[in-house]
Amino acid sequence: MYQIISWIIRYIFIILIYYFIYSIIKLIYLDIDAINRQGKRGTDNPYLKLVNRKDRLDFNVHEFYDLYESNTIGRGKGNDIQISDKYISTNHAQISMDEGAYFLEDLGSVNGTYLNSTKIEDVVELENGDRIGLGQVEFLFVKEVD
Repeated sequence: MYQIISWIIRYIFIILIYYFIYSIIKLIYLDIDAINRQGKRGTDNPYLKLVNRKDRLDFNVHEFYDLYESNTIGRGKGNDIQISDKYISTNHAQISMDEGAYFLEDLGSVNGTYLNSTKIEDVVELENGDRIGLGQVEFLFVKEVD
């Protein structure tokens, strides 16, 4: 009787180990897939990369947003980057380029715009690796240096 229980426990333990290995391989695959999608953006423009896990958000949001000379962010349909987050204002923020540098400006949003966890009050210059917080989402500003 003990030998049968011992064999059952062994097989259950082996199955758990294989499931754990499968989970790790799946996570590695998803990370590699995200890196490959970044390479397929097709442009060298600076961009915003989503930091949040998409599956934890209750609305659709893209993984990457290319930035151009002027970019508005908000819930409204007229924005260049439209995010349907209930904590983002209709016209929430703007990212614009001036003399080769990108600047972030809050457009009077109710919940504010955050740069590296600090609420911005004025126009601020963005640096590579800055984190931009809007509502429930956080983006990484990426500007590849030539």
